[in-house]
Amino acid sequence: MNALLVASRSADPGKGGWSPIGRLQFENGVYRFVYTQGARTAQGFMPFTGMEELGAIHESQELFPIFANRLLPESRPEYEAYLRWSGFDPASQPDPIAVLGVTEGIRRTDMIELFPCPVPDEAGCYMNKFFLHGLRYMPEAARARVLVLKPEERLYPVLDFCNPADTNAVALRTVEGDRLILGYVPRYLAHDAWNLFQKCDPDFIEVYVHRVNPDAPLQQRLLCRMHACWPEDFQPCSGEEFQPIPKGVPADCVG
Repeated sequence: MNALLVASRSADPGKGGWSPIGRLQFENGVYRFVYTQGARTAQGFMPFTGMEELGAIHESQELFPIFANRLLPESRPEYEAYLRWSGFDPASQPDPIAVLGVTEGIRRTDMIELFPCPVPDEAGCYMNKFFLHGLRYMPEAARARVLVLKPEERLYPVLDFCNPADTNAVALRTVEGDRLILGYVPRYLAHDAWNLFQKCDPDFIEVYVHRVNPDAPLQQRLLCRMHACWPEDFQPCSGEEFQPIPKGVPADCVG
């Protein structure tokens, strides 16, 4: 992973949703950020301080402050736990882009999040890791069930047509026995999941428990891994809102 998409969530609770507004990339020792077409239409979004020009290619030898501030400082006592919760070895000094891609860089003080645009793995398949969303809104039974999940235990995605907050929501439930809804696939992956459901054999869309973090905040309690086929015409993150505003910048996710 060397590139992330940046999204702005709507400031109006009544509108909901999110819009991609930029792309952050690290290549040849240089961090590069560009705004995408979604920045022109995202409700309530304002350009970042020091990067006000939408049509510019912003470059830096250091990670831009707006993103660096979303990483937990090494001086914090929970720093090593924070890396373990996200599936990283604290001794390996993981790449900041990779950490942000799993933790999503979410802060309570603003409406920005980061996520990786999926690319095929070495076998040409779809694979992504993410934290379960929505656990805080689930009943106590779901929170208790998460705590007893085991690594590599399979979860089952369900298209949640009746979700009042998001008709494209994809829920995750447990095994056939109890069918308990635990939470949701992140919204930024939901569109991909719907496409995969339409083009892949459902038996080959697999979600597994990657890691359970009993001592973590609810938003980092359950790290999941999703694996599926990669259809020939599957193009994640390819809409107009994902396209870079500056001319001459590659439109693919990894540059």
